[in-house]
Amino acid sequence: MNAPAELTPQESAALAHVKTAEKAAAQIPVAAGVKPRDIGRAAVIGAGTMGGGIAMALVAAGIPVTLIDANDEGLQRGLARIRDNYNQSIKRGKLDESTRDARLALITCSTAIVDVNDADIVIEAVFEDLGLKQGIFRELDQHAKAGAILATNTSGLDINEIAAVMKRPQDVVGAHFFSPAHVMRLLEVVRADKTSDDAVVTLMELGRRMSKVSVYSLVYPGFIGNALFRNYNREAHFLVEDGALPHEVDAALKDFGYAMGIFAVHDMAGNDVGYQTRKAQMATRPNDRRWNDLIMKLVEMGRLGQKSSKGWYRYEVGDRTPHRDPEIEQYIVEESARMGITRRRVSQEEIIKRCMYGMINEGAKLLEQGIALRASDIDVVYVTGYGFPAKRGGPMYYADQVGLADVYQDIKRLYEEYGYWWKPAPLLEKLAASNGRFADL
Repeated sequence: MNAPAELTPQESAALAHVKTAEKAAAQIPVAAGVKPRDIGRAAVIGAGTMGGGIAMALVAAGIPVTLIDANDEGLQRGLARIRDNYNQSIKRGKLDESTRDARLALITCSTAIVDVNDADIVIEAVFEDLGLKQGIFRELDQHAKAGAILATNTSGLDINEIAAVMKRPQDVVGAHFFSPAHVMRLLEVVRADKTSDDAVVTLMELGRRMSKVSVYSLVYPGFIGNALFRNYNREAHFLVEDGALPHEVDAALKDFGYAMGIFAVHDMAGNDVGYQTRKAQMATRPNDRRWNDLIMKLVEMGRLGQKSSKGWYRYEVGDRTPHRDPEIEQYIVEESARMGITRRRVSQEEIIKRCMYGMINEGAKLLEQGIALRASDIDVVYVTGYGFPAKRGGPMYYADQVGLADVYQDIKRLYEEYGYWWKPAPLLEKLAASNGRFADL
């Protein structure tokens, strides 16, 4: 077995930065002396993969949970998934049977939303549909007890629009868990316009009790994590249209330090994730910019990823190893021609710059608008929730190491070449001109 590679001084410094950043993330702007509300019991609405994972995270912290779903079939399916997760942990030697049984005993199932009435916190974890979530929160207004925290696990919807249907918007807060919620360490705590200080403090503290790293954000499309991820994802797909192939993009990202490349991740998660939402958005989206729709076409071809044995790669039965697929590579080449794009060789350097610098530019916008409190918070989100290599310190730390003047010049060049998506953030331009760093903000 090969010994792990020794860290360079730069990598050691980046890892130290991540540890310091995790501690700094706990410092948030609330009035002095604000105390968290007591959380003795929780309710989770939605027994799907995410809701079940959230319930597991809560009971692991010793908090009893009422798990609520629309019908008994959904509940039983969710409970079976939770039990299977525990059994898998037992097989791996990570859990014993008595602990499994004790945690399962803390979960009560119900199909009646009125059963949230004894919960100190209610976490909604249903589909990403604003109307559906608003309907649930109207019911919570009627049935949740006074002073209960009412949290939504939305990954990017406007929480102000959810809070707007409530008579108690001060209790509404975003609790964006990452899947699988009982494993992933990140929790984005999202403050809406009317969220009270003690509601925010309570959720930050609950994250700590669940052994999570809680990072504060204001309302913004995608909050911190998904706002940056959109840029990473978009550029990876544009690179494939411009001349790279999926395995080349993934190889560059793995060389940079990611455990998996983005196209292998898509295949693992399922290329159909978010398909219906994107399909609906296509009818009304602006036509003054470039969009990446290749993944939509893969879904329509039945290339859903590992679960259909083909996606951006092909897969052998019973094997999750991605293999190059001449069929999809030929299709990509033909699609580029159809779009009028002359394919060209794309270097690893270009792949990394376009995937990283798009995120960095978006991060600068979040800092300028106060969505994220500090650059290191963005780094924590990316290292703990999105697989960004810890030895690189996070996207904003990485930008400081490259030098913001150099990053800005490349983004300016990309804006001149590609337009809309690359418009430089004013904060980045300002810091570049003054030889500043994100770390000094």
